[in-house]
Amino acid sequence: MTTTANTVTERIQHDISDNPVVLYMKGTPVFPQCGFSSAVVQILTTLGVKFKGIDVLADPEIRQGIKEFSSWPTVPQLYVKGEFVGGCDIVREMYENGELQEFLTSQGVAGKA
Repeated sequence: MTTTANTVTERIQHDISDNPVVLYMKGTPVFPQCGFSSAVVQILTTLGVKFKGIDVLADPEIRQGIKEFSSWPTVPQLYVKGEFVGGCDIVREMYENGELQEFLTSQGVAGKA
């Protein structure tokens, strides 16, 4: 691994360790730049979950690094308590069948009651 790769991996590890819920996305939570990122933001917002949004478009190293970090080829990527949850389709499916709410509660992540 190169020094740059180590630095990117360390930044990702630091972000997902220091924040209970992290969404690697295109754009920002206020201004998502793709429909998939927007859908995940909408789900988290609906559930009242506070999260840190990280714009991969602003940093090409993070954009590539997060895909390698998770072995997941697409963005957005949702992390809860350092654990990779999934991308848009997985998050949407979990939300629709109630699993996401149960998972967040089991992880101690508060949302709207």
